Amino acid sequence: MRLYLECSMGAAGDMLMAALYELLPDKEVFREKMKRLGLPGVTLEYSESVKCGISGTHISVRVGGVEEKSVDVKQGDGSFALLHVKQRNRPPAPRRHASSYNEIQDLVSSLDIPDNVSANAVGVFRILGEAEAAVHGDALNSIHLHEVGALDAVADIVGCCLLINMLGVTDITVSPIHVGFGSVQCEHGILPVPAPATAEILKGVPIYSGQIEGELCTPTGAALLKHFAARFGEMPPMTVEKIGYGMGAKDFIAANCLRAFLSEDEAPDNGSRDIVYEISCNLDDMTPEAIGAAFEVLFENGALDVYAIPIMMKKNRPAVMLSCLCNEDKRDKLARLMLEHTSTCGVRVTKCHRDVLDRVIETVPTLYGDIRVKHARGFGTAKNKPEYDDVLAAAKRHGVPFTTVYEATVREVES
Repeated sequence: MRLYLECSMGAAGDMLMAALYELLPDKEVFREKMKRLGLPGVTLEYSESVKCGISGTHISVRVGGVEEKSVDVKQGDGSFALLHVKQRNRPPAPRRHASSYNEIQDLVSSLDIPDNVSANAVGVFRILGEAEAAVHGDALNSIHLHEVGALDAVADIVGCCLLINMLGVTDITVSPIHVGFGSVQCEHGILPVPAPATAEILKGVPIYSGQIEGELCTPTGAALLKHFAARFGEMPPMTVEKIGYGMGAKDFIAANCLRAFLSEDEAPDNGSRDIVYEISCNLDDMTPEAIGAAFEVLFENGALDVYAIPIMMKKNRPAVMLSCLCNEDKRDKLARLMLEHTSTCGVRVTKCHRDVLDRVIETVPTLYGDIRVKHARGFGTAKNKPEYDDVLAAAKRHGVPFTTVYEATVREVES
């Protein structure tokens, strides 16, 4: 099963849990599993919620009868004074049953859940703990996670991990994440949005602030997405079977929901689909040596491939189109390096969908020694290719032609 998570209004643990919950064919099974966890004082309430005319599910996690909520601090409208009144009138917060990373790991490991669900939950909490440690300048095992380690977060995270397991999801793509802007009240005081822990977790992930003031993405939501996402980007081609709407507690001018799209189609024989970027420029005034030097710079800085194509430019000038392929996290860096190391005054950036075979390297014994062979599978295709460097080195050692070693390796693989 494949999943696409649309985070145009951010993400929180309860929103993701509610969206996944809507995809279940038998929701009562999940409810019973959560009841049997035995988390002290924790109850889950499931209710229909409507945001901007869209109907979905809201899951309220209560610890000792209290639901933890973040409080946005609006600027210039008197909300700061109102905030303190609301905080004073709230019921006393429940005692924390797990606050350090070690305590949370022990708690999760003790729950009656499948081993892979437990491992995923511990992995999510590790992301949270490492982010808090980085923000506060402490070691992972010496910090306390504050509200992140509260039982409501345990319920959110374990619930999401359990739902992903129950749905049989093996591949998750997540959209760029809307984090909001402004300020939010937490135990440390008033912090900027995204909160420091959230910002730390989302390093390397495409995010944007948008036009909505408020905390849209929480640390728990960010950690769940970071742990489970195979990739971040736009929705890949998929045949959608079900859509789940997980509603947040807050109201905004836009529908405050996280959408989960579930698809049963998979790439045949495994393989994968992803998105890469092609960065190109046209060059009519550089020497071959200078272009070769630019090749090396682009490869050394993470390009997946670099290539040049002969072209004709204005005034009938022979020229070269220099291109490289890269993942999204390298796009800006490689575009800057292409501008810096070539004579061009501009580069073109194109987003490309890519179907990729799964690849495994195997060492194969042959008459000429061990040769590494790349096996590629997927989309109904199978390929085997001996590694060039190994074949060339063996041919030199034995004083035979390159093709002799290559063909001997292919025969060994086929046999």
